[in-house]
Amino acid sequence: MAYVGTPIDVGNQFSSLVGKRFSGDASTTAFTLDVRANSALDIEVFVENVRQDPNSAYTVDGTTLTFTAAPPSGTNNVYVVHQAPTVASVSPTAGSVTASSFDNSVISGHDALTAIPDTTDELLISDGGTIKRIDFSLLGNAPAFAAKRDSTQGIANASWVKLQINTEDYDVGSAYDASTNYRFTVPSGKAGKYSFIGHVMLPGVDTNEYGAIAFYKNGSIITESQAREQKASDDRDTFVTCAYSLSLADGDYIELYAYQNSGATQNADYMHFSGFRLVGV
Repeated sequence: MAYVGTPIDVGNQFSSLVGKRFSGDASTTAFTLDVRANSALDIEVFVENVRQDPNSAYTVDGTTLTFTAAPPSGTNNVYVVHQAPTVASVSPTAGSVTASSFDNSVISGHDALTAIPDTTDELLISDGGTIKRIDFSLLGNAPAFAAKRDSTQGIANASWVKLQINTEDYDVGSAYDASTNYRFTVPSGKAGKYSFIGHVMLPGVDTNEYGAIAFYKNGSIITESQAREQKASDDRDTFVTCAYSLSLADGDYIELYAYQNSGATQNADYMHFSGFRLVGV
């Protein structure tokens, strides 16, 4: 038969009674309880098994029980019983709260975030079925940077020269050195797959001459891109772009170099160097 009326509350349970015994000495009137009481009606007090009147025989202030007259001498002849609360909170056992216990208000009932989360903000994620927390910084494309050079730089003939790109547009993660080494270095704990792009303009490239740029990893060339002049005209501006993706370990560094074989030093211009960490690959 189904329940009639209000269903039984299975989410809470009655609490056990709490008691305390004292030994009277015919002179002591104040005794210390283990549990606070808000008023004299919150406890039952017995002296020599006789229940005392809460309106006149005693008062209570927090954990201090005070009698209007000292109980007589005796061993454990005074005892106090705290009235049990109607219900008490129950802590669910691990794994007992399932998805069906929640509704959409768990999310929709909270304020909406109106800005990009800080890098130290945390999210919950299932790692192969195990719930873990993760910093937002691990979900973005950081470290990431973009830098340029506002002035020209001389590129010697037939020689690979590192481009000193010294003005940062942004540098999330502070991994690009724009003042000394002009390189991107993978920070500790940020190993992974990265993508880079470089761009430069080389003037004075004649017929069958070429300009080139290359990415260097840890001091050695890994890829290059060339632009060769085909038309019979002198001193043309040659624009070269190179893009590359690769896996990098902690501490690996990437630099951008330029090359030209026009027969004289050329002033490279419009230099740009950028890169970022790929997520989800």
